[in-house]
Amino acid sequence: MTEMVYGSIPVQTGDPILPRWWRTIDKWTLTCVMMLFGVGLLLGFAASPPLAARNNLDPFYYVMKQAQFGGLAMIVMFITSMMSPKLVRRLATLGFIAAFIAILLLPFIGTDFGKGATRWLSLGGMSVQPSEFLKPGFIIVAAWLMAASTEVAGPPGKQYSFILTAVICLILALQPDFGQACLILFGWCVMFFVAGAPMLLLVGVAGATVVAGSFAYMNSEHFARRIDGFLNPEVDPRTQLGYATNAIREGGLFGVGVGEGQVKMSLPDAHTDFIIAVAAEEYGMILVLAIVALYAVIVIRSLYRLTKERDPFIRLAGTGLACMFAVQAMINMGVAVRLLPAKGMTLPFVSYGGSSVIASGIVCGMLLAFTRSRPQGQIGDILMRRGR
Repeated sequence: MTEMVYGSIPVQTGDPILPRWWRTIDKWTLTCVMMLFGVGLLLGFAASPPLAARNNLDPFYYVMKQAQFGGLAMIVMFITSMMSPKLVRRLATLGFIAAFIAILLLPFIGTDFGKGATRWLSLGGMSVQPSEFLKPGFIIVAAWLMAASTEVAGPPGKQYSFILTAVICLILALQPDFGQACLILFGWCVMFFVAGAPMLLLVGVAGATVVAGSFAYMNSEHFARRIDGFLNPEVDPRTQLGYATNAIREGGLFGVGVGEGQVKMSLPDAHTDFIIAVAAEEYGMILVLAIVALYAVIVIRSLYRLTKERDPFIRLAGTGLACMFAVQAMINMGVAVRLLPAKGMTLPFVSYGGSSVIASGIVCGMLLAFTRSRPQGQIGDILMRRGR
């Protein structure tokens, strides 16, 4: 019984790593990730040439850059997915420490690229957004702390994880980067809920978030401007939201045709934050629904396989990664259709951006590593044995 996981194939310790990896990996999730990357390149051919022309670059300069970033992300994802959960935890902790130090240095050596928020480190000819790499590392560290608190005489890991979350959210809000702060807080809340947190405490966290949001609205012009724009019933057609809304409306069910879209000519962030508007205009709602389905399969498959996992750290970390990945995609698409205020958040694997694509590769690599089939008893068997 201890060599089975709901009918999965037992793993023999002497197997070569690649055949063992292929037998135990979730092939549905892997396929969907590869398809999302392919969709991102397809949309890059549509969205990036106008930007390249404005910057006097080769028409497909940004597509080639995205292919390079994506290729590196795929390599990172495959390597990470072959690691053991223990090795993932160790490396992610080191990565978290490095990213945390980087965001502390942003006020001194960071840049905003004219966007009003100091989120990037400029390293020679490239830029890095540390918060993208902070997210997966934070999820792993917080899950480790929460799992440790369940052990006999374990540390108060839940309290430590809460303090860590509050510190990180405060630092990100000061950049300001409220979108990433919300993702960090959401990921922690999901894991805390799965770890058995009382609902009253989660309600208290939600109330504190509302209070913090009200304070930010009254004291941050950047935050207030985005909220006011969202609440205004009239959409200025000359803003990014106005262009995106019109593009989605024009696209209809089947789109206006490949290369026929006009929103990419007007939107400065058509290749990043509003890439879904380009997809809706040129390919129609059909492609948008296909993209949503790919994200849904990745998240649902991951959560389903995690329900069979008996290790509390793997369950918590995998759940946090999957839910944060899903919510980031929801926020990006929600902003484009004006269901949410503008956040400046990328669509994982689809939007252009080195930090975003590589960080998404790390997240999915961790998810694939955590959801691999491993020899272990069923949770019910373990509980019955403990009760004897």
